[in-house]
Amino acid sequence: MRYVSTRGQAAESSFEEVLLTGLASDGGLFVPKNIPQFDSDELAELATLPYTELALEVMAPFVEPDLDRGTLKGLVDEAYAQFAHAEVTPVTLLDDSVAVLELFHGPTLAFKDLALQLLGRLFDHVLHKRQQKVVILGATSGDTGSAAIEGCRHSDFVDIFILHPHQRVSEVQRRQMTTVDSTNVHNIAVEGNFDDCQSIVKACFGDQGFLPEGRQLVAVNSINWARIMAQIVYYFYAGLRIGGPQTAVSFSVPTGNFGDIFAGYLARCMGLPVNKLIIATNQNDILHRMLSDNDYSKRKLQASLSPSMDIMVSSNFERLLFDLYDRNGVSVRELMAEFTNGSLHLSEDALWRARQLFLSSRADDRQTGATMSAVYQQQAYLLDPHSAIGVFAARQQLQENPSIAPVIALATAHPAKFPDAVHAAGLAIEPTLPTHMADLFARQERFTVLPNNGDEVQQFVRDHCRG
Repeated sequence: MRYVSTRGQAAESSFEEVLLTGLASDGGLFVPKNIPQFDSDELAELATLPYTELALEVMAPFVEPDLDRGTLKGLVDEAYAQFAHAEVTPVTLLDDSVAVLELFHGPTLAFKDLALQLLGRLFDHVLHKRQQKVVILGATSGDTGSAAIEGCRHSDFVDIFILHPHQRVSEVQRRQMTTVDSTNVHNIAVEGNFDDCQSIVKACFGDQGFLPEGRQLVAVNSINWARIMAQIVYYFYAGLRIGGPQTAVSFSVPTGNFGDIFAGYLARCMGLPVNKLIIATNQNDILHRMLSDNDYSKRKLQASLSPSMDIMVSSNFERLLFDLYDRNGVSVRELMAEFTNGSLHLSEDALWRARQLFLSSRADDRQTGATMSAVYQQQAYLLDPHSAIGVFAARQQLQENPSIAPVIALATAHPAKFPDAVHAAGLAIEPTLPTHMADLFARQERFTVLPNNGDEVQQFVRDHCRG
């Protein structure tokens, strides 16, 4: 498999190169040159496989020949052995039309574990082979950071620096990151929002001269292709169990950065029968406005009950643009240049193409809380606020388009990560953390507060890299 940049000016790369590079040299994002395909007979065989074996079949075409199947199998088995549920990502039916895909059974209780527990092991394998040390620099709106830290905290080859928006993540999310006692882990609370953190990270990737000699930056954010690759698997797992190879299903995906739902789009491209993909956003609704009104413009970020989706610039949307414009890097470069002024507009043809597959819904905090309350009262099922937005969008779209049933709503985090949102929903219950995190609030925190200034972040990274 070879990989190309969405902006068309970078050289083709191997999987190993893409894994350790993050952004392409032209500023674009890497995508596979060709998309692997599964026919109906192959899908029927995939439907019988347990999660780890399915993951091997779905991901192997993306990593060969850099990784052989035996090596990949070992990494996959190790990554998912620590998940609390035997199915890894079980599916729970809420009613006749809506099911919930539970993606929160990993060590940090969020869907990011499905990619980042594998990503950390991929890094270790490749870096050990190369005897190379790297610096991971990432931005998190809440869940990526803890999952990345968990996946990389034991590595001798990685120093990891995670930026989070100061006082804009939940206390559980923050403590999951800041209580990890490993010498290679550094948490930075930036006095700004997630988009500010993401901008600093992107600028650092563009100019890495601040790093100690011999080091390079590696991405754990969803700009890293390997994260998208790993997320494709659970769409196959859920879709084949609910619909099987014969029946198309729809997915409702809580999204801010467009990475998770792009993985669903790729699953469809690979042959999974998918009816519609529903973009479910909170009040930071740039993706909903794009699909509804062709309005992809920056607005002031609003804090919400669903902080992991408090994102205004959806980095992975560029990957979809590449396909909507017939994989024309020139068109994507022009669009992204247009977006530097704060907005971009799709051509009529590109917007029409997007609307053939994607639907979108927006839920504010009141609607999010009402959905959490209603589902708990009616089905005795407790949703976290992000997952509630997915269920809200699924039900709203089913009212308007009954033919899209069944809909699988992605449950992206455990409700115990967001007790304040549970209380705000009017539910007089206290979601409990699992046993391995029961003492979380007693653990000592370690983090550094820095201003929203890229130079100060770079100085901190330079000063704290291990020799």
